[in-house]
Amino acid sequence: MENELTDKAFWANYWESKKDLAFTVPSNHTFHKLLKQIADENKPLSAIELGGFPGYYAIFLKKYFGLETTLFDFYVHGPTLKKVLTANNLTENDVDVIEGDLFNYQPKKQYDLVLSCGLIEHFHDTKDVIAHHLLFLKPGGTLFITLPNFTGINGWVQRRYDMDNYEKHNINSMNPEMLAEYCGKLGLKKVEARYYGKFSIWLENRDQQSVMTRLFIKVLWLAGKIATKIVPIESKSLSPYIVVKGTR
Repeated sequence: MENELTDKAFWANYWESKKDLAFTVPSNHTFHKLLKQIADENKPLSAIELGGFPGYYAIFLKKYFGLETTLFDFYVHGPTLKKVLTANNLTENDVDVIEGDLFNYQPKKQYDLVLSCGLIEHFHDTKDVIAHHLLFLKPGGTLFITLPNFTGINGWVQRRYDMDNYEKHNINSMNPEMLAEYCGKLGLKKVEARYYGKFSIWLENRDQQSVMTRLFIKVLWLAGKIATKIVPIESKSLSPYIVVKGTR
C-alpha cells in the first residue's frame, strides 16, 4: 500500500480551484500565539514549512519574526506564489522554495524550526512522515506540527457533506496521545500534543452545497461558537485542530 492518500494531481486541482489566495497574512494568523511562543522562547533564526504551498506560514514567520524561511512542497505553482508574496510586500528572494518529494529528498541544510500545517494526515504511516520532518531539524531545534481534528463534530460534517475530502485524510493520525508517543520514540524531548482551538467547522466544497446545507452549517457553526465562548474548552469533540510540539 502506498503511503500517500493524495497525489500531485489532487493538489494541483485543489489549489487551482481556490480563489483569492493572494491575501495579506495577518499578524493574528492561525496558530500565531503558539508560533510567537516558540519564537520568544527558542529564538529560531531559520524555519522551513513542509507541504505548505502557498507558503502562508513561511511568509508569516518572515514577515513578523524576521526568520530566514523556506517553503517545501511537491507542488508549487509559481505565479500563485508570486502573487501571495506580492500581497505581503515580499519578493521571490525573501522566501526560499524547494519543490520536491518529502520521501525522496535529502536536505542540504537543517533548520531551527520545522513546521507543517495540514500535512501528516494525508499519509498512512504517520510515524514515518514525522521522521522525515526530523531530517530537516537541527539539534536543539523545534518541531511544530498541526493537523485538523476530524474525530469530533467537524469530522461528522466532513463525512456527511464531503466524503471525498474526508477520505483523503488518515483519521487514525488524529490522536494526540499516539502522536506524542511517536515523537518520543523518534527522540524528541519536551513533547506536547493536544487538541487546539475553540469550536469551528468548515467545508472545502461549501460553494457546491445547497442553500439549506449552507444555512445549516452556518447555524451549527454559530451555535458552537457561542457555546465555546460561554464555556471555553478545547476537546476532542469541539476543537478544530490538533497541535504537536517537541525539541530535538
